[in-house]
Amino acid sequence: MKDLLFSVFPNETFVDLSLYQFGWERCRPSQSFGPAARNHYLFHYVISGTGILHADDKAKTTHTYRVKSGQGFMIFPNQINTYIADKNQPWEYVWLEFDGLRVKEALSIAGLSQNAPIYHATSHDLREIMMHEMLYIAQHGEMPPFHLIGHLYLFLDALTRSVSSFRLSSNGRLQDFYIHEAINFIEQNFQNDISVENIADSCGLNRSYFGKIFKKSIGRTPQEFLMHYRMTKAAELLKLTKLTVSDIGKAVGYDNSFHFSRAFKHVYGIPPREWRNQNQMLPKNGSDSL
Repeated sequence: MKDLLFSVFPNETFVDLSLYQFGWERCRPSQSFGPAARNHYLFHYVISGTGILHADDKAKTTHTYRVKSGQGFMIFPNQINTYIADKNQPWEYVWLEFDGLRVKEALSIAGLSQNAPIYHATSHDLREIMMHEMLYIAQHGEMPPFHLIGHLYLFLDALTRSVSSFRLSSNGRLQDFYIHEAINFIEQNFQNDISVENIADSCGLNRSYFGKIFKKSIGRTPQEFLMHYRMTKAAELLKLTKLTVSDIGKAVGYDNSFHFSRAFKHVYGIPPREWRNQNQMLPKNGSDSL
């Protein structure tokens, strides 16, 4: 039997919730990873054995946690961490790396934060459901993206419901309404020259208060979210159409091709033409303008 399963998710165009990579491993004694940092959220659930997690809190102070079977640990974006399997009882774990608009809220409900990264379930049944959803994803990397995203939602549901800290703030419903209205406005107007003030006005809020509740709920500023949303749409067009890079930039709200290319590289790490060469699902249609 293999000791490692690993897959990279083939699609990055999901906004609310998306996978990046996932797998399962039975580690060797004292096997370690890190120190390193991730760009997204990375959750490990320990099926058997034990190990050590060294992770920075928000103040950049490193803490050490012993994690055993039935527990898990969350690694947050840009958090320096190292994790090491026990030399006598090395752990076996399954992991998911994911991100999206609803993740920050879900982890808050689950009581997980950079200062409290260890998962402790209070419901054995829901913990088992969560583990089985993670294993299903790890063992079915060949399934279509929508199928895997469906199981990722089921994992996140079991994660939040399996802990005792399940809660919503008293004003959560009202703030959720504002965020929903803001995202609707962005979805309908991202191709236009819109500002944060325009988005806040669509919700009937002043810019300062809107920015505060948006960042708290989504985990990104309105400006960051708008740019990432536009680049997600641009990636869809690069993958699925024969439009030039310049025309795609205009289609997502960038009249200046250089500004579009710079924003795309900021999000995806490479220029749009290079990304298209690696990901396009249509026959290449010649050279682009960038």
